Amino acid sequence: MSTLLPSDVISHSRTIEQVITGRATSDGAGVTLTRYLDASLQQRLDPFLMLDAFGSDDPDHYSAGFPDHPHRGFETITYMLQGRMLHRDSEGNEGLLESGGVQWMNAGRGVIHSEMPQQIAGRMAGFQLWLNLPSHEKMSTPWYRDLDADTLPRLVTDSGAHISVIAGNSHGVQGAVQRPMTEPVYLDVHLPAGSHLVQQLPPAHNAFIQLYQGEIGVAQQTMQAPGMAILNTGNDCDGVRVQALQDSRFLLIAGQPLHEPIEQYGPFVMNTKEEIYQAVQDFRHGRLA
Repeated sequence: MSTLLPSDVISHSRTIEQVITGRATSDGAGVTLTRYLDASLQQRLDPFLMLDAFGSDDPDHYSAGFPDHPHRGFETITYMLQGRMLHRDSEGNEGLLESGGVQWMNAGRGVIHSEMPQQIAGRMAGFQLWLNLPSHEKMSTPWYRDLDADTLPRLVTDSGAHISVIAGNSHGVQGAVQRPMTEPVYLDVHLPAGSHLVQQLPPAHNAFIQLYQGEIGVAQQTMQAPGMAILNTGNDCDGVRVQALQDSRFLLIAGQPLHEPIEQYGPFVMNTKEEIYQAVQDFRHGRLA
């Protein structure tokens, strides 16, 4: 872990444009979760397509997991805060995601995978984010990476922010994953009460904060957990300043928008209805993976 790194310097902080409280739902074989980012926000938060938060001490809320299901045309980033989840896919990959770990999967032209809890008691909590692929990469070869908690780059700033850099860069520390087209920034930040974070962000990136513990202030606006804060855009906003009003933890996520058409049908995200029809036919006829 790097320590006592200087804070980034920004001229104008982004502000909170909108707070999303999330919608209770279930997915997979009945896993209880809260959906914060859905189709209604895909254009506003391009290149991000979906964000689900899951967290429960009740095994009935998660034990059935996510049996075999297909994906095509985007990437999934699963971040496990607590618990253990076994991933298997049709490419023969397998990995055990444990507390603090990340699985980054590029579904590309198609993959069928499962995500099944490997515990029968205790807390299971985390997030799954969907990141769009540019049109010329949607039919690329699938791949995935398992990132154990102890391999994630971490740092502590002189303003007291503890940061895990999953993707992008923070205070000169490069994240575990770099994606050249969407240039995602994915940080897990712990701010003790009274500390603050100053993080540079490209002005053109769409960005949001997913607050899952505590209370924070962003440019004289406050919010309490749990919730998502969509941050404004503007050429004069070169970053964000976040103040911890309580001991707080949040994800800071940003990405370069693709500005391409989005057509989604369940687990398939393409650019046209014809491509969606082809994805469905490929899946039905065993040609997806």
